[in-house]
Amino acid sequence: MALPPEVCIRGAGIVGRTLALLLARERVRVALVAPAGTPNGQDVRAYALNAASKALLESLRAWPDAAHATPVREMLVHGDEGGRVQFNAARQKVDALAWIVDVPALEQQLSDAVRFQPRVEVVNDPVPAPLTVVCEGRMSVTREALGVSYEVTRYPQHAIAARVEAGTPHDGTARQWFSDKGEVLALLPLADVNRPADAPAELDRSLALVWSVDQLRAPDLLAQGADEFNAVLTEATHHALGALKLTSERAAWPLQRAIANRWTGQFEDGSAWALAGDAAHTVHPLAGQGLNLGLADAAALADVIKSRDYWRSVGDARLLRRYERARRTDVLSMSLATDGLQQLFAHSADPLPALRNWGMRGFDRTRLVKNWIARQAMGLQ
Repeated sequence: MALPPEVCIRGAGIVGRTLALLLARERVRVALVAPAGTPNGQDVRAYALNAASKALLESLRAWPDAAHATPVREMLVHGDEGGRVQFNAARQKVDALAWIVDVPALEQQLSDAVRFQPRVEVVNDPVPAPLTVVCEGRMSVTREALGVSYEVTRYPQHAIAARVEAGTPHDGTARQWFSDKGEVLALLPLADVNRPADAPAELDRSLALVWSVDQLRAPDLLAQGADEFNAVLTEATHHALGALKLTSERAAWPLQRAIANRWTGQFEDGSAWALAGDAAHTVHPLAGQGLNLGLADAAALADVIKSRDYWRSVGDARLLRRYERARRTDVLSMSLATDGLQQLFAHSADPLPALRNWGMRGFDRTRLVKNWIARQAMGLQ
């Protein structure tokens, strides 16, 4: 890069790389900090991305191919006493409610796009710039060094992620079960990567598992042999997809919701900083909105920089406050909504189980409200 960078992005994950590409498209010079390192073990994560995130990534030519981005045609949400909510893409007049995306495939697409973007220079260490954007994730050391308070509410839960194969085809349906202990089990449809070219997608049986379980129960589930875990998992899903079988390693991490008390500010030398993605906020994964919120951060920050007056620096305090205001409200709304759902099922004392399941059945019949919620989740409002 002949000229010094205007923006230094600390963190080369999905949000950091997306922001780098968005800024470079607007002719902003970017240094992307990506320390050398080799990932450990198999990455079994998958994200549910909404229509807004898909459009954003497609505009950067970073959307994975069909083998690694599976459309969700239907979603079934089950309560603990017969409550059920159903969402259907056809009724929403959209191609899909969401897309389940392989994390390694998406990261590779973004990495390739960055490699061919001349306005992005990948560096090993932070470099001076008028604006530094911190995209280091929820354990950000830069945020901590800045003295920003990260207000964390820890759930007494861990998420267990894995890949499984169902006994029957998933038919593009995402399924979710809430238990009376506040645990949430989700099975997300995936394309069978080894499916023969002439085999119909309707027969795919691969699924991504995300299971939020009590933190005291998680070690036992992780320690179980494959056969025992398969049996417990199949029972927890009420045999809805037949016998389930592990096809990957299991990963686990503690769950929390958090938000930084400040998202923007200045360094001692007068240059500016901003937080984005998990460095600024995290939410419970039950709604699958974590990465969608992070990508929306990147889009909003790139937009305020793009629309700035020609004489304003990319680190102008007014610009950055505009970015923070634009994103904080949306993030808080989603955080409170997901936390409310988790708390609703975390208590089993009467009459809560009957009331919440009655509420689910009533909600399922309110077409206008349900459609509005669905379009919010898809990023179409």
